[in-house]
Amino acid sequence: MSLPKDFLWGGATAANQYEGGWNIGRRGKSSDDVITNGTHTEPRCITFVNKSGERVKAPMFVGADYEDVDHFECFDDCLYPNHEATDFYHHYKEDIALMAEMGFKCFRLSIAWSRIFANGGMEGEQPLEEGLKFYDDVFDECLKYGIEPLVTLSHYETPLALTEAWNSWADRRTIDCYVRYCEVVFNRYKNKVKYWLTFNEINCIEMSPWMEGGVLTKDKQTMINMAHYQFVASAKAVKLGHQINPDFKIGCMLAYTLIYPMTCNPEDTLAAWKNTHNNIFYTDVQCRGYYPSYRLKEFEREGITLPIEDGDLEIIKEGTVDFLSFSYYMSQVAAYNPEDYEGAGGGNLSLGLKNPYLSASDWGWQIDSTGLRNALNRLYDRYQMPLFVVENGLGAFDKIEEDGSIHDPYRIDYMKQHIIEMKKAVDEDGVDLMGYMPWGCIDVVSAGTGEMRKRYGFIYVDMDDDGNGDLHRARKDSFYWYQKVITNNGLTE
Repeated sequence: MSLPKDFLWGGATAANQYEGGWNIGRRGKSSDDVITNGTHTEPRCITFVNKSGERVKAPMFVGADYEDVDHFECFDDCLYPNHEATDFYHHYKEDIALMAEMGFKCFRLSIAWSRIFANGGMEGEQPLEEGLKFYDDVFDECLKYGIEPLVTLSHYETPLALTEAWNSWADRRTIDCYVRYCEVVFNRYKNKVKYWLTFNEINCIEMSPWMEGGVLTKDKQTMINMAHYQFVASAKAVKLGHQINPDFKIGCMLAYTLIYPMTCNPEDTLAAWKNTHNNIFYTDVQCRGYYPSYRLKEFEREGITLPIEDGDLEIIKEGTVDFLSFSYYMSQVAAYNPEDYEGAGGGNLSLGLKNPYLSASDWGWQIDSTGLRNALNRLYDRYQMPLFVVENGLGAFDKIEEDGSIHDPYRIDYMKQHIIEMKKAVDEDGVDLMGYMPWGCIDVVSAGTGEMRKRYGFIYVDMDDDGNGDLHRARKDSFYWYQKVITNNGLTE
């Protein structure tokens, strides 16, 4: 079995978890800068001072009400791991050289929006040359080695100024700010970047509106408003990007979790399909260009009204994406009567029920390599457009041996099995697949827990959960294994 010669092998990161340099170059604060660390069992928290002058730590996945906030603040007794992260800002030349050594054809990274517009691009605001120059240097370094940048425009960080002004994506005005930002970076990098993603894991809006868009709310109507505004913004960005450079390939990005029914009971099958709707609703809109009937009926039952204005639906229809990218880490199980079964247990994003046929990671994410093949087929059958696996990987504890080596056979085995199934989807099933980007190709801060001990990378970064370490880089065994995989275009032995 073989993959196309132009298959894009590489790895994925995000500025909020990797870049650091949070207070350099006049960069504005982002929504991620006020999120504390957490653990496997203790939630990350958003920190602010409320209208009564009290310091509040609101769990990130639970959120809070925007009306309660007086101002956001970083508390002296809290750790904010994303401030420094693993410091790509000062190590980008070294890190990209290591990626080139592995043979990367593509590198997924994101632009920190507030590094370009400190206040998000409000009317009259000028872009920051320091930020634009930084990404010029990064992209030039990639291209020096023949590595194509794949750039996410908004990846779990929103300029905090937009939240402070009007609760960011809960307000239509953020569309214009986002498009203004896109126009600047599209024009600046039109000859350096070909591949773009509009929003990272857009379907996480209803799980964590703060993480997805800097919105503080517990209200579903507000979340759906937010989704609509991001749909319009994404479509406008697609149209604008194609005008600036017709060769741009602009995609959407989905957090895809395969859902199985617990049994062959038809009610369980229906429960699994309804859970699947939470995934594919967002790509239905971005890939097909219209709201699907099943979600419109759900909104009708729940009394939710879409904040549609004249021209919105036409824009969404005209601004469909060129490809669908997605993350895949695990599968889940759904049942009509879930209380009859054991829950998913630990894991910061681990939802659903336990699958008795699968093992799980240390963070409770069930490992299902066959599920990746299943996911690729389901998505390709539904949309008939190119797919791109832009996140896949295993968060695990890594140990440094006395001689400095890092043996991670568990990671190699995870990646090997997923690549085998991915190749089957292409070779045997005919899926049109652009590339494969393992998540956290270099160790980054965990988005869900804020931990460093939950490591994904082929490259170790010396930093611990308490913010201690000298940030030196070290190759793991998986580094050399992945190097061979790329050299042999997918051969895993």
